[in-house]
Amino acid sequence: QVQLVESGGGLVQAGGSLRLSCVASGSSFRLYNMGWYRQAPGKQRELVASLGSGGSTNYADSVKGRFTISRDNARNTVYLQMNSLKPEDTAVYYCKVDVPTALGTRRAYWGQGTQVTVSS
Repeated sequence: QVQLVESGGGLVQAGGSLRLSCVASGSSFRLYNMGWYRQAPGKQRELVASLGSGGSTNYADSVKGRFTISRDNARNTVYLQMNSLKPEDTAVYYCKVDVPTALGTRRAYWGQGTQVTVSS
């Protein structure tokens, strides 16, 4: 069982910045694939950014050049640096990890979500 604790959400004006953090339990953090998702009211949850255990990254087109995902394996933490925020970035942001299992598969765990609100 992996537990995730997110922090860093809040209210910010358009053009501002926020950094989200997600601390994961477990001793094999370096093997986890990490991702940030978001869900706005009335919309489906969507991938914002992902970071594989090998370092590969993937970003939604809407955040490319503005958001950066990174990880600190020593702190079991994944970050999402969000710059040049827009009102359309308003959503609940969720951290997700994919953890390798003894069966060779991966199991997904989700954080509780943190609210990001960008005012115009």
